[in-house]
Amino acid sequence: MKPLTEHDIRTSFVNCSKGQAKRLPLPKNLTDLDHWDDLDFLGWFDLSAPHRSYLVVERAGELVGLSLRAVSGSRGFLRRSMCALCLTTHPGSGISLMTAPKAGPAGREGNSVGLYICSDLDCSLYVRGRKKAAPGGRMEESLTVEEQIERLCGNLDAFVERVLR
Repeated sequence: MKPLTEHDIRTSFVNCSKGQAKRLPLPKNLTDLDHWDDLDFLGWFDLSAPHRSYLVVERAGELVGLSLRAVSGSRGFLRRSMCALCLTTHPGSGISLMTAPKAGPAGREGNSVGLYICSDLDCSLYVRGRKKAAPGGRMEESLTVEEQIERLCGNLDAFVERVLR
């Protein structure tokens, strides 16, 4: 992913108002982020609203930003769940159901789509082995890392398409 500016991020959002995009908090480490090449999307949390997060991805040469909300609820401490983007498994609260209001009139009517995603939004780092999941979190695969990245990007693109539709 190419480095993003505040303007890039704020103008990319498709499922919130321009006013909301203007007020949302930016990632704290945006200016210090040194691993852009390892990211397939930029994901971060609103520290003042723990269930709110944001994701920006490049899609067909344009940036698409999504406002997300983690659905609260107990997932069982010993139970493992799998991320639908990167296929990493995590115990307990390591996976969250993230919902995104749909773009346009459907979103204004309250329609949303959801996906189980790594709670820390570090899918890109797990796939590349730059961040380690809990033991048993990454299954050994016959796919190369490049093929796993391609799969992650395809899964993310399908989710973004559902938000835009």
